[in-house]
Amino acid sequence: MSTNKYETLNQERKIQKMKKKVAAYCRVSTDNEDQANSFESQQRYFRQYIERNPDWELYEIFADEGISGTNTKKRKEFNSMIECAKNGDFDLIITKEISRFARNTLDSIFYTRDLKKHGVGVIFLNDNINTLDGDAELRLAIMSSIAQEESRKTSERVKWGQKRQMEQGVVFGRSMLGYDVKDGKMTINEEGAKIVRLIFHKFVDEGKGTHVIARELREEGIEPMRVKEWQNTVILRIIRNEKYCGDLVQKKTFTPDFLSHEKKYNRGQEEFVIIKDHHEPIISRELFDKANRILDAKSLSQEGKAKHSNRYPFSGKIKCGCCGSSYVARYKTRKDGSRYKAWRCGEAAKYGRPHIDKAGNQVGCSATSIRNEDAIHIMYLVCKQLTIDRQKIADNLIKMIHKVISMDMTGADTNTLEDKIEAAQKKRTDLIDLYTSGDIDRNEFTALRAKYDAEIDSLKSMVESIENQQIKELMEDIKNAIDELINGIQYEDEYYTQILDKMVINDKNHIDVYLKMLPHKWSFTVAKGVTGALEMLKKAETSENTISEASLPISVSNPLTSP
Repeated sequence: MSTNKYETLNQERKIQKMKKKVAAYCRVSTDNEDQANSFESQQRYFRQYIERNPDWELYEIFADEGISGTNTKKRKEFNSMIECAKNGDFDLIITKEISRFARNTLDSIFYTRDLKKHGVGVIFLNDNINTLDGDAELRLAIMSSIAQEESRKTSERVKWGQKRQMEQGVVFGRSMLGYDVKDGKMTINEEGAKIVRLIFHKFVDEGKGTHVIARELREEGIEPMRVKEWQNTVILRIIRNEKYCGDLVQKKTFTPDFLSHEKKYNRGQEEFVIIKDHHEPIISRELFDKANRILDAKSLSQEGKAKHSNRYPFSGKIKCGCCGSSYVARYKTRKDGSRYKAWRCGEAAKYGRPHIDKAGNQVGCSATSIRNEDAIHIMYLVCKQLTIDRQKIADNLIKMIHKVISMDMTGADTNTLEDKIEAAQKKRTDLIDLYTSGDIDRNEFTALRAKYDAEIDSLKSMVESIENQQIKELMEDIKNAIDELINGIQYEDEYYTQILDKMVINDKNHIDVYLKMLPHKWSFTVAKGVTGALEMLKKAETSENTISEASLPISVSNPLTSP
C-alpha cells in the first residue's frame, strides 16, 4: 500500500474527529427556587458551553427532575442517555459535577467504565475530570466517595430533624380516611369520619366480620380512599389504626440504606415516636380497644395477614364449578364453640349470594363450601385408588436414599472423634522430627508409632460404628415413612397439594379431582346424614387408574447405581 493511502486515512480520521456529538446531563429538584440550579438555567448553560467549542455539536440534553442521585434505577433520562451512548449516538457527555451524575461511588465507577468501553467519555466540569484521561478513575473514585459521604451526612441530618419534629407532634404523612393532614396537623374530615364510625359500629355492635363489612360498603356505593374497592384488609387496617382514637405513632417504616431509599417496616429496629391523645379522636378509646380485643380473639384465622397462597397448601387448587373462581380458606365456629377450617368460593366470600349490584353487574355465587378435613379425606381416597407396585417403589426409594445418605453422613456426634484422629496423626508425623533430631531413640520411635497407629485405628472404628448406627436408625425411620406413604396413611394437606392439580366443587354431590401428570378424573360426593363422611361414587373416563413403572421418574423406577 502506498503512503498516499495512509495519508488519506489520516485525513479522514481528522475530519471525523472535527465535530464531536456531545450530550449533557443535569439533575434538578422541582422544588428548588435557586434559579442558578434550575432546569432552564442548566439547559441554557450547557448550550452556550457546547456552542463555544467549535469541535462540539449538541446532541441532546438529558434531565431528571426531583429525583435523588444516590441511586440510578429510577432515573429515566439517565438510563436513556446510557442506552444512547452504547448505541454510538454521541461521543461525549458533559455534566456539572459528580454529585449530579451519581452520589453513589459504585454507580460512578461502573457507568464511566462502561461508557469508556464504548468510546464515550464523561467530563465533570466543576471537578475538572475527563474520564478518558489516564488518572481519571482515581480522581473520580475520590470525588465520588466524598459526594457519597456528603449524601450520608445529609440523610442523617434530615432523619434527626424529622424525629425531633415528630417528638413535638408534627405529623409526617398524607391525609387518610377521616382525617386531613396539612402543615403537619391532623383535622377531622367529617365525611370520612362517618364511614370510620360506621365500620366500627358494624364490627363491634353488629358483630359483622371484615369480609361482610367490605361487601356491604361496596353494595352501598361508598367509595374508599386511595384503593380501588373495599377489601377485608382495608377494614382491618382501619380497625387497627390507633389514630382513630386520638393517638399518634410515627416511624412505622424506616430507610436502612440511604443509597437505595427503600423503606422497610419497623419491627423494632428503630425507636417509635408515640404520642397519646395527640389529636381529636373519631371514636372513643373504649370502642377502639374493644374492637381490637375482638380481632385478637379471632387471631386463629390469621385474617388479612398474608396472601392465601402462603398460608394454606390447598390455595389456588380448589376451584368453583359454578363460576370458576378459586376457593379461599375461612375459619368457622361450631355450636360447641370449636373452630374448623373450611373452603368457600372466592366470589361468594366477596359478594355473597348471586345478585345485581348498584352498578348493574351480576355478582356473587351460590357454590357450596367444603371442610378442609373433607378435602384431605378425598385426596386420601384418590391415593388409595391408585394401582401401583407399592413394594417395588418402596424398595427403589429406600435404595436410592441409602446411597445418597451414605455418601454424606458425617454427623455432629463424630466431630470430636475426627479432631482426636487429626491430633493423633499429627503426633505420629512429629515422631520423625524427634527421631532425626536425636530426642528419641529407635526403640522409642517404634513403640510410640505403634501406639499412635493403634489409637488412630481405634478412633476410626468408633467413627465408622457411630455413622453406621446413625444411617441404620435414619433409614429405619425413612422406611417406615415410605411404607405409610404408599400404603394409604392419611396425611395432612401439605402432602396432598404436591400431587393435586385441581379439585372442582360443582356441588356436594359432584366433586371432581384431577392429579398432576395423570389424564384421569375422580368424582366424589359428601355422604348425606353422615357428618364428615365421604364415599366414592365413580371413577370417570377410565375403569382403572394405573401408575406403571414406566411412568415413574428414573430415580424411582430404576435407582441410580454407583459406577
